[in-house]
Amino acid sequence: MNEQRKLFSALSHGAIFFSSLLVSIGIPIAILLINNDPVVKANALESLNFHINLYIYGAIFGLLVFIGIGIPLLILLGIASFVLPIIAIVKVLSNPDQPYRYPFLLRIF
Repeated sequence: MNEQRKLFSALSHGAIFFSSLLVSIGIPIAILLINNDPVVKANALESLNFHINLYIYGAIFGLLVFIGIGIPLLILLGIASFVLPIIAIVKVLSNPDQPYRYPFLLRIF
């Protein structure tokens, strides 16, 4: 059970590294629907929230490009979208009994 929890939790957070938008959001949704483990469900929801937040921040920062401050913000967002899921994967693999929570997220779900 613990290995399955690690696998599904890490897969939820690592889905962002898949190139397709539908796949990167579809994996956490599928895990959320098929798995009954509350920790795995919490990780899948957190991953979904992270994806949605990235798109919201990306749209806002994209609009800010026109006033000159958007490019550095988009660069920081790109770095965060790479580094934070790696941190999440390491955390859920090292402590599979506790869901990972990303910092600075608007919790939509």
